[in-house]
Amino acid sequence: MTGEFELVEPEAVDGVGDEWEEIDVEDTEADRIARQRDREFSEFRKRIKNTERFKLEESVFDEATYAAIYKLVQDGYIDAFGGPISTGKEANVYTAKAGDETVAVKVYRINASDFKDMRGYLDGDPRFEGIGQDKRKVVMAWVRKEFANLKRAQKAGVRVPNPIAVERNVLVMEYIATDGDRAKRLSEVDVENPETAYEVVAEYMRRLYDAGLVHGDLSEYNIVFQDGQLVVIDLGQAVTKHHPNADEFLERDCENVAAFFSRQGMAATGEELCEFVVSEDG
Repeated sequence: MTGEFELVEPEAVDGVGDEWEEIDVEDTEADRIARQRDREFSEFRKRIKNTERFKLEESVFDEATYAAIYKLVQDGYIDAFGGPISTGKEANVYTAKAGDETVAVKVYRINASDFKDMRGYLDGDPRFEGIGQDKRKVVMAWVRKEFANLKRAQKAGVRVPNPIAVERNVLVMEYIATDGDRAKRLSEVDVENPETAYEVVAEYMRRLYDAGLVHGDLSEYNIVFQDGQLVVIDLGQAVTKHHPNADEFLERDCENVAAFFSRQGMAATGEELCEFVVSEDG
């Protein structure tokens, strides 16, 4: 992997984080559509469920998830589904067509068996008080949090997937691809210019922090390379600086990033990176 790893330009960001934004976890239009089960929706559900390239498991997709996809199609955010990009414990990511563009559709599992990891990032954030143990509300809060975090990071000048739309447990965003295939993670490429790559990652971490956010799970597995740029992905768990575990998460991010670049021959340490991230002048 070569290149100068061009930085994107930041926009003006007011305040510290988006911790006071209201995030609604009540029923959405998708829930209402699922309850109504009109003929058009029922036909759509049957067609999607039987599509060979879009194999859906009943344990992953409930009625309202089908309805969320249906609503996104109605609103023009999705025209047709492609194949899976990745599958994970909490979510599957698929490609989809939106006009002439290819987008990524991230579908979070409502019926996942364990939400302990999610709760650790939501607890302590005033936007999510009162959610309790309701799995549906936890997932809906998580998806809306990821959408808000992507927008915040983008304004701060951090190259992230452009967030496009969110409906219930489904997030539509920019598909980060190279030559028609998903972009490679840092863990999957040969970094021929580690010094410049490290500077860009450190600067993005600092910009996130200046915007009031800590990624919370940053490593070579959550940074991809596309067209001369490094792109930070998976911001669902990102927390504001006011989160009670923000400092711990930041230190862990710095240790992970420094450890990766140390393996590339650099004299990077988590402590030094952390000092840079929190410094006012960078």
